[in-house]
Amino acid sequence: MPLYGPLFNDYAEKNSEHQFSLQNKKLLKVNMGFGPVWARTGSMVAYQGQINFANRGSGGLGKLLKQAATGEGVPLMECTGQGELFLADEAAEIQVIYLENDTISVNGGNVLAFSQSIQWDVRRIQARGAAMTGGLYNVELRGTGFVAITTKGEPVALDVAQAPTFADAQAVVLWTGGVQMDIKVDTGGLKSMVRGGTGEMLQMAFRGQGHVVVQPCENVVATPNSGGGGGGALGGLFD
Repeated sequence: MPLYGPLFNDYAEKNSEHQFSLQNKKLLKVNMGFGPVWARTGSMVAYQGQINFANRGSGGLGKLLKQAATGEGVPLMECTGQGELFLADEAAEIQVIYLENDTISVNGGNVLAFSQSIQWDVRRIQARGAAMTGGLYNVELRGTGFVAITTKGEPVALDVAQAPTFADAQAVVLWTGGVQMDIKVDTGGLKSMVRGGTGEMLQMAFRGQGHVVVQPCENVVATPNSGGGGGGALGGLFD
């Protein structure tokens, strides 16, 4: 018996020649014919074909030790096989990037998936003001291949070469290679907060050549009793 209505036409699967493609703003389609991919553990919502999933934790002993020491990391599963894989993360919006022998530094809480050809690690961010924060850590992705990140709402990509650029650390999603980051301390922040101001005491300052991507919502750092997810890769800033 035929079914009628716009559902099966308006939301039909979209075909693409690329490894990563968006079905809509919140759903990523991965063509497994291009090879294995790494994806955030638990991000699979559907697949067609024969696909296997292996939980790799934080990507190996070295990364696991770094995660234990820093509180940061990305819980990953290795996806192998043939077919089409559909990924999402709590209906967050998804952005797809293709790296060509390049590097980006990403908040760990925003990493959704990347090609197996992409190398990654948890990196300590070298910043002149980082000593007072106890250290900053982010996830570095480098090489050639696709990367999918999530954002809470539609982001903005700021060209840091155009003007001095500052951002709330909990709203920063990533920055590209060629960008340097420092910590800016607002000495009036605490007083401002007490008096009903913004209270934004610690900010991230960017310079160089490239872009910083900011989302219109702050990442909330999960605590053991919060019941939340993996937390942001810059969460240590405010611990």
